[in-house]
Amino acid sequence: MHIQEWLETVPAVSVYLLVGVVIGLESLGIPLPGEIVLVSASILAATQDHINPFVLGACASTGAILGDSVGYLIGRKGGQPLLHWAGRRFPKHFGPDQVAMAEAKFDKWGMWAVFFGRFIALLRIFAGPLAGVLRMPYWKFLIANVLGGIIWAGGTTALIYSVGIVAEPWLKRFSWWGLGAGVLFGIGSFLVMKRRAKMAAAAREAKESPVAATAD
Repeated sequence: MHIQEWLETVPAVSVYLLVGVVIGLESLGIPLPGEIVLVSASILAATQDHINPFVLGACASTGAILGDSVGYLIGRKGGQPLLHWAGRRFPKHFGPDQVAMAEAKFDKWGMWAVFFGRFIALLRIFAGPLAGVLRMPYWKFLIANVLGGIIWAGGTTALIYSVGIVAEPWLKRFSWWGLGAGVLFGIGSFLVMKRRAKMAAAAREAKESPVAATAD
């Protein structure tokens, strides 16, 4: 079966559920490729008439908001021990470098770290749980969570869908290339944030080392 014919048989509801669940779990604090799934699904919506981009964006936004809210509650109840456990369980995502970078962003931006964290691969995993651990007032978290979830999920869907409509003839002919582009975009954003996390941790160590030397 040709790839285009196979894509036409994919039920729309399964795409909506997949996007909502993956983004929800990622926002909760589980390291999953939410952005990759959303970009790929938006490209799929641009080439398949049975997938509604408005429903897709709504499912993505709902998953993002609910996932972050659950992550906030878990972080508020679990506290710092939760971060230590996550660091042992997922050292590549919740290691000291990543936690240091996320805490620095929260110290600098406050509730806006939740909002802007939506657009940054690494912070998207941290935003909800870390806001709970740091005991950010829930009303501040809720405002930033809802606004960030709608603008990120809805905006990403609209942008990729619009680009996909323009490039629809090409995407229909090379569907795997379109999906591959979405995957590479998500991986690239993750690698960039991972590099920034290491730089932030190095800067933090350099800042603290003179203090340690003085104490000796």
